[in-house]
Amino acid sequence: MELSIDTASEMASIGLSSEGALVAEITWRCRRNHTVELLPAIDQLLARGGVTKGDLRAVFVCSGPGMYTGLRVGISTAKGLARALEVPMVGVGRLELDAYPHAAFPGQIIAVHKAGRGELAWACYAGQPWREIEPPQLATSEELASRLQEHCLLVGEIDESLAALLRQDATGRAVIASPAAAIRRAASLGELGFARLVAGQTDDVALLRPVYLRPPVVGPPGKPGR
Repeated sequence: MELSIDTASEMASIGLSSEGALVAEITWRCRRNHTVELLPAIDQLLARGGVTKGDLRAVFVCSGPGMYTGLRVGISTAKGLARALEVPMVGVGRLELDAYPHAAFPGQIIAVHKAGRGELAWACYAGQPWREIEPPQLATSEELASRLQEHCLLVGEIDESLAALLRQDATGRAVIASPAAAIRRAASLGELGFARLVAGQTDDVALLRPVYLRPPVVGPPGKPGR
C-alpha cells in the first residue's frame, strides 16, 4: 500500500493505493484547518482501507506551489511517516497533479492556480508521453492569455479576469475544463508517485521542501517575510 497526501490548497485529498491503483480516497474542503484535520483523516482513511500504518510501503506528497500552512502540514506529516516507517517518499508538483487527469487531451494542458497579488501560477504539460513543456511560473492573466497557443486546455483555478479574456478571443484557441473536472484528487498523486517510485525517482526525506514561486510572508504583522 502507498499513502498519498495533497494539502496544497483548501481542497485536501488523501488516498490509499496498491501499486498506484486507487483503493480508498477522501477529498474534502479543509479550508485552512489542515493542522487539526489531516491526521484524523489519515486514520479514517486507513480504517476504511482495512490497513495500518505498518502496511504502507511508500508515501507520496504534493510538494506545491500552494498554501503556506497547508503545504507545511502535508509535507511534514509525509516526512514523519516516511522516517518512522523507513519507507521511500516521492514529491509531485501541484500544477502537474492538476494537469495529469487530462493527459489524453490532444494538445497542451495549461494548469493554473491563483497566486495572489493579481498573479496566477501556471505550468504547461502534454500527454503521450506525459511531459512538462513549461515549468511552474508566475504571470498576470493578460500575460498568460497572450502566451496561449492554439488548441489548449486550461485546468485548475481559472480566475474571472483570465476567463473574460478567453471569452473575448474569437479564435477559440483555449478550452476551459469544468470546475468539477478541475478538482485535484489523491488518485492522480498515487499514479504519478508510483510511476516515479518504480523509476527510482524518490526524494530524500531530509531535503524535500515545499515549492513556492515567491517567498511566503511569515512572522508578526509588519515584519517582512523570508
